[in-house]
Amino acid sequence: MTNAIDRDYAAAAALDGVLSRRMLAFVIDYALVCLLLLPAAVLVFILGVLTLGLAFYLFPVLFFVVAGLYFALSLSSRSQATPGMRVMDLTLVSDSGFRTDFMTGLLHVILFWVLNSFLTPFILLVGLFTNRKRLLHDIALGTVLMRASRLDAPRF
Repeated sequence: MTNAIDRDYAAAAALDGVLSRRMLAFVIDYALVCLLLLPAAVLVFILGVLTLGLAFYLFPVLFFVVAGLYFALSLSSRSQATPGMRVMDLTLVSDSGFRTDFMTGLLHVILFWVLNSFLTPFILLVGLFTNRKRLLHDIALGTVLMRASRLDAPRF
């Protein structure tokens, strides 16, 4: 049986450097989303021609559809991480210990966009003051970003 000091040390190790890694993962992920927008735009253009212009109405929401699917499918995958998060050794863990599903992944990105639109990048400051380096959308959804290589640490 582990004592409280060992658990606290393991938990701190699993959260070490999460905020800086999270910001770099954000840059990698949105670069990948921008790359995915190119074939999606070509597909919407072809559909627009085939539907006599009707599918062209998808262009204004194309970024949100591509990014939403990218994050929801990635966060609900076996690794529970986007490709950028995998590069930065991060994984999304639920407070309850369950795997994150598609809807949680989709809500994660939607809440991020909504909160970021109202609070601007000051949303990142919340992570400096919370005990588990969580942002507002993590707190609302009951999730924690942890270092994937240190997952033997207790899951809060």
